Amino acid sequence: MHSREATGERPFGVHPQRFALWLGIACLIMMFAGLTSAYIVRKSAGNWVEFRLPYNFILSAVILMGSSVTIQWAVRAFRQERLQAYRLAMGLTLLLGSAFMVSQYLGWKKLQEIGVFLSGNPSGSFVYVISYLHVAHVAGGMLFLLIAFIKSLVLFSNPANFLIYRTDSNKRIRIGMLATYWHFVDILWLYLLIFFLVS
Repeated sequence: MHSREATGERPFGVHPQRFALWLGIACLIMMFAGLTSAYIVRKSAGNWVEFRLPYNFILSAVILMGSSVTIQWAVRAFRQERLQAYRLAMGLTLLLGSAFMVSQYLGWKKLQEIGVFLSGNPSGSFVYVISYLHVAHVAGGMLFLLIAFIKSLVLFSNPANFLIYRTDSNKRIRIGMLATYWHFVDILWLYLLIFFLVS
């Protein structure tokens, strides 16, 4: 069995890096909860223009859900030491993340085509700001995905390096943390999309 020192865990059983991740996620939840609450309060104040949300935002949710499947595949492949499957899954996750960004951009363009702008009515401003912030956090996750993918191509070009990497608990835990964060931004967008559609 691994000692707590070897696994990097503290006596209460939570890895410090994982604890920091969950703390960051909690802060993001509070931030977006505050934004959606402000949306409801501002809408009730009047001077609110109703508009149909472009289908691109719905499509982007489907794309992001697909990327959650592929990153979970990557985690499983990593744990099973299937390097080629890990590379493929990480590459697909990056592609789907990029497709999500494009779909969001097209959604913003559709909003402009129907006369909804960032500096216009508060109804449109909220949609832009909230979706911009979400995309920024997806972009941050994609940066770490890209780093992990490059490592799988360069650092792990020698299979022995892959096996050595897996024995380091602090490094091994990062792929799981990356997947956790990615699942979070996926669930977050589903929540925001449903919120926009029903509110």
